Amino acid sequence: MTHDPRPFGRLLTAMVTPFTSDGSLDTEGAARLAAYLVDEQRNDALVISGTTGESPTTSDAEKDALLRAVVEAVGDRAKVLAGVGTNNTAHTVELARAAEKAGASGLLVVTPYYSKPPQAGIERHFRTVADATGLPIMVYDIPHRAGTAIATETMCRIAEHERIVGVKDAKVDLVATSWVLSRTDLAYYSGDDAATLPLLAVGGVGLVGTSTHFTGHLAKDMIEAYERADTATALTLHRKALPLFTGIFRTQGVMLVKAGLNALGRPAGPVRAPLVDATGEELNQLRQDAAAAGIVL
Repeated sequence: MTHDPRPFGRLLTAMVTPFTSDGSLDTEGAARLAAYLVDEQRNDALVISGTTGESPTTSDAEKDALLRAVVEAVGDRAKVLAGVGTNNTAHTVELARAAEKAGASGLLVVTPYYSKPPQAGIERHFRTVADATGLPIMVYDIPHRAGTAIATETMCRIAEHERIVGVKDAKVDLVATSWVLSRTDLAYYSGDDAATLPLLAVGGVGLVGTSTHFTGHLAKDMIEAYERADTATALTLHRKALPLFTGIFRTQGVMLVKAGLNALGRPAGPVRAPLVDATGEELNQLRQDAAAAGIVL
């Protein structure tokens, strides 16, 4: 593939999966939410069926229906990445091929979790998935969930694959990231909203956010300000958004995002077990965090 320094744009949101009141998939709501995120929150791309999309509790058929609904709604003006990562390489390949058929622009592939494979197994996993389709891949490095970090040498080796083009970096190890960026052409996207500005400073290109269901416009302005060398404005915007960049993770991010979206009358609905819906107290705290960032929920 031709090298693109920002293969998925600058701003992506890991979109929640809307459910109806009875807990079933709400594809019409997903289409409306996707349009809101692209048209009003200024996202260049969306990630579907990631952690925030409650992928552990949606079926393969639901993932396919969700992806098709979002591609139809916004695929003409934004990229749509399908989260296909599991701890089973064969299953991940199946999901990747299904996503390609459904019209995905790219794939988000997380480190195999729970099994804690050695680095050789991690490398083989990513190469196998990358070989399975023609889609570009964003590797998701999130050791506090997966149980295993992708080592610098492993990341540099898998970067040799032409379809492994980006990283969602939730490791938040700027030294390790700097070493990878000095040795590869990988496009690094922050997987921690509050770490976006520091990541930009060492060569990152953007954010895959959670709070960006509400802070997208601020995050996009911050990234663009940094890129035009207006670091003072970027820092001001970082500090403005910081209460919600961090506050969205006071408990599970998806719980608070859905609470905030429901409060705004946006499609969201309940979460699925084992998660639980945010309490009134948690929603009130979210509103305080949002207000501190200049956002009304």
